[in-house]
Amino acid sequence: MSAPPRAQELGMMSCHVCRLVTAYSEDPHAHCPRCHSALHVRKQGSIARSWALLLAAAMFYIPANVFPIMRTQSLSSKDDNTILSGIFELWRAGSPGLAVIVFTASIVVPMLKFIIMTVLLVSVQRSSGLVSKQRARLYRFVELIGYWSMLDVFVVAILSALVHFQILSRVEPLPGVVYFGVVVVLTMLSAMSFDPRLIWDNRKSQ
Repeated sequence: MSAPPRAQELGMMSCHVCRLVTAYSEDPHAHCPRCHSALHVRKQGSIARSWALLLAAAMFYIPANVFPIMRTQSLSSKDDNTILSGIFELWRAGSPGLAVIVFTASIVVPMLKFIIMTVLLVSVQRSSGLVSKQRARLYRFVELIGYWSMLDVFVVAILSALVHFQILSRVEPLPGVVYFGVVVVLTMLSAMSFDPRLIWDNRKSQ
């Protein structure tokens, strides 16, 4: 079964911001009539930009999990906690539900984004045999879990709220928090930089 024609072949193009479908134009200065964003048949440098942001996020993800995210200090003790140590403490403290939430937000969601974005980028560059509809579903899934990216930011808040503070106790944010925040921002930018219309170029039959 032959694949349906692309929008460009039908004389149409879509705005990558508001998704409005307009008449195809080769004018490099064309703008969307609805949101006035610049119109492009394909985003310029989409793949290179997505790769750069994704690799940068992967580099920051290592210190985000290795370095402690917060320090709890009182007159008698001082404890540094990483994401994983916080998850173990929650589990041992009898809060498996919260431990699962933190594990999902800080480990599962970022790893899923890394894996799916890598699959999409490699398949687009190599004109993979992976059916275009399957790749489109993967991209929509990345967009879906992207809405939950900010859960990662709340990981520290969740852990902090579960600390039973003593008098004169103090909580200090540590470098892990900064690295984690950078990972969240970079993965979101990587997904936003990827042009999903590339999925349908050199597509296989559906």
